[in-house]
Amino acid sequence: MDMLSQLPEALLLRILSLLPAKDVVATMVLSKQWEFLWMLVPKLVYDDSYQNIEYGRFSRFVHRSLTLHEAPFLDTLHLKLGKTSCGSGDIRVWIKTVDKRCLRELIIKIDSNKSSVVLPVSLYTCCRMLVTLKLKNAVLVDVTSSFSFPSLKKLSLVSMKYPGDELIKTFLSSCPVLEDLVVKRCLDDNLLILTVRVPSLKCLVLHNKEDAGLDVGFMIDTPSLECLEIFDNMGVLCVVKNNMTKISKANVCFSYAHIEQLMGSISSVKRLSLCTSKDSYPVGSVFYCLVRLTLCTCETVWLNLLMRMLRDSPKLRDLKLVQDHPLRPSEPRPCWNEPSEVPKCLLTSLETLEWVKYEATEEEKELAAFILKNGRCLKKVTISSEFTDRDE
Repeated sequence: MDMLSQLPEALLLRILSLLPAKDVVATMVLSKQWEFLWMLVPKLVYDDSYQNIEYGRFSRFVHRSLTLHEAPFLDTLHLKLGKTSCGSGDIRVWIKTVDKRCLRELIIKIDSNKSSVVLPVSLYTCCRMLVTLKLKNAVLVDVTSSFSFPSLKKLSLVSMKYPGDELIKTFLSSCPVLEDLVVKRCLDDNLLILTVRVPSLKCLVLHNKEDAGLDVGFMIDTPSLECLEIFDNMGVLCVVKNNMTKISKANVCFSYAHIEQLMGSISSVKRLSLCTSKDSYPVGSVFYCLVRLTLCTCETVWLNLLMRMLRDSPKLRDLKLVQDHPLRPSEPRPCWNEPSEVPKCLLTSLETLEWVKYEATEEEKELAAFILKNGRCLKKVTISSEFTDRDE
């Protein structure tokens, strides 16, 4: 302990930031030097399952330690709740207690087995300096007064519930510099169309609930977007208001009836992972910037889609084929039709082929032979089944 005490205070505070708040506060008994050091720790993590603390003791501990905390700036307040009966009233008090600490990151994660906790209005009124906000398994309350998060750059909403579509629109419009957004929807979240209209947004992750109805989906208006991940195998609505000309990376897994619009809007993408039951996109689309393509082979249309992508991606360098999802036995196998012209990328740019879960079906053997025969720039080909790996 003497050697540890000789470390610079800044380093000691960083070490303490890695511990749960209960352990951080416990260090006050170590020595005179440590008696007040915990009050300056910039990151506090409260976990109500830690050592099975009952509700009353946990709530009082959080409130008292936050009240005694003296750091002028609090980088992170992380609340992991669910084992006790902490609710909206407790969270309201805790947020108000740190209101003057210029809190930069707030994380509230509620246990999924706990009944819905409605987050207090103080979330909107006492956290104006937040840079990061992460919420999970809670309910956002509706508000009539205006609010703003002028510094918020990262927002994560996982398995949240809402008063309706309008609140999420208002929430996002109150974040003028938002750059990263994650929304993973859940059952009964009370949303129909999730509208994401954020001019400053650079990274967007959207996951739809598994049993989405025909009238559930997304509306995306993000002209500055650079990275996109969208997962939805059930919804049918996805409206894109503009082309994402700055996008460099996209991970797309969905079965929309109108995939053409989304595919057309990301034609500037450089790295694309794709799994879809549709093999179409706007006629005339060319993926001039695409250098790496990962295509899932779980759908019947994958072979037709691949040949289209090869034809319309003249600078493609890396191709990966992988079966990420189980095959449906009732679905027919794809048919191989050799193209009348060899895609330009095979002749001038394709350098690597990686094929995972290769099954040596007739169409797979035909495709492999076609690529190996015409891939003039190929440097490495890796083909592996579920049971063996081999390089060719």
